Amino acid sequence: MSDIASELDALRPQLLKYARMQLRNEAWAEDAVSETLLAALEKPQRFEGRSQLKTWLVGILKHKLIDQIRRNSREISTTVGRDDGEDLDAELFKPDGHWREDPADWGDPEHCLRQLDFIRVLDACVEALPGLQGRLFMMREWLELDSEQICKELAISPTNLWVMLHRARLRLRDCLQLNWFSTAGDQQGATR
Repeated sequence: MSDIASELDALRPQLLKYARMQLRNEAWAEDAVSETLLAALEKPQRFEGRSQLKTWLVGILKHKLIDQIRRNSREISTTVGRDDGEDLDAELFKPDGHWREDPADWGDPEHCLRQLDFIRVLDACVEALPGLQGRLFMMREWLELDSEQICKELAISPTNLWVMLHRARLRLRDCLQLNWFSTAGDQQGATR
């Protein structure tokens, strides 16, 4: 049991990096990774060895990230210990009603939504890849495993790896062209 615990501890920084990229919130990322590692420690027998431990953990982490997003989408941030809004108003606003400090630029919400929509379409396209191509693409591009690791894990040659990755990328390009870029142009034209 301590052997898997040390392996999980070694993979924690990589999982945390992935969670931070997805959530953009340090505390939420920490929570999601902790829940992932706890789930792995509670039921290590679920890891059947058909993939690398990191691949299995990222699969668990993706579900924990979705749970975290759902949980926090309803969260309202308030300052702890305040009974009323008067102290908060005095802290945030000058007596003339103007902000003491300008609020941070929130960016373009429509752009953020479009990015999320793109990620959903990309995920669907990756899911539609044939089994081995999808697995290779995930291992190489999302889990950032090097070619040698992938070839060893799947018992394939480097040449075969590059051919399958090339085919996976071509399929992804076609899928994105059909499901994202052609509709994105139509949607942009409709908004003008």
